[in-house]
Amino acid sequence: MQFVLNPVMDYYAARQATGREKLSALKGPVILVANHASHMDTPVILSALPRKLRKRTAVAAAADYFYRNKLTASLVSLIFNTVPIERRKGASSSVTKSTSHLDTLLDDGWNLLLFPEGTRSRGGVPGRVRRGAAVLAAAHNLAIIPIKVTGTADAMPPGRIWPRRLHGRLFSHRHRITVSFGEPIQPGGDTNALIERVQSFFDSSTGGAPSMNPYRRRDGKSDSAAKRYGNGSKSNGNVTNLTADAIGASGNGVAANGHGGSVNGAGQHDYSSSSSSQSVVRVTALRHLR
Repeated sequence: MQFVLNPVMDYYAARQATGREKLSALKGPVILVANHASHMDTPVILSALPRKLRKRTAVAAAADYFYRNKLTASLVSLIFNTVPIERRKGASSSVTKSTSHLDTLLDDGWNLLLFPEGTRSRGGVPGRVRRGAAVLAAAHNLAIIPIKVTGTADAMPPGRIWPRRLHGRLFSHRHRITVSFGEPIQPGGDTNALIERVQSFFDSSTGGAPSMNPYRRRDGKSDSAAKRYGNGSKSNGNVTNLTADAIGASGNGVAANGHGGSVNGAGQHDYSSSSSSQSVVRVTALRHLR
């Protein structure tokens, strides 16, 4: 971690951890559950943990992915302190088939890091959390620590075997990655309620919307469009109206001659610009919809 992983990650990403103070009062083992969008999530989370917690943390890794090859299995076990976990597609639990080795680790005082979605999410939208983590927490009477990671999917998206830097910037070429630790969730008899609290934490960074990377590079125009319509969608099917709202929200006119469009009481825009300015609007709209 000190001489290899941290220097490598520092080259590709500017990392920040929030909520670490919530871990200071923890006693005994806990179950760490995190959203999963990249293979970079594991080293980023481990580096954000306090050393006392990290040195007694094992990471559950998919047996069908990391443990098919003996060399790969040995490397990930050595570097990240992983243990195999079986996955069944369509199962309601992320911990299946055999969990006896996980039970032994928890009974011996080890912390366990789980990715309860079961696989890496795509498109910035977190998958549904499975019940495995809650079942283990209830069985061993352990608290769950929810962890939200943002930015790793941009630095190392699914399909890449190595991180990448940002291009086209004059100074900083590093991605921004944030690890946020939530309040400990105490175990209870209702595992579904536990999982819903974890799911809510994963979704909370965008006010209940699907979790997106807050550091995605966007200009002010696309920011305005996103706030009004979400992921580039249109309110009434009119591309011109979408673009006009996006540009008008920042106080800029849409016409090439600098005259802004008027807005009537119904919220519709009336334009008196020339045909050339309408072309500018259409080109801008297509750029926002890409």
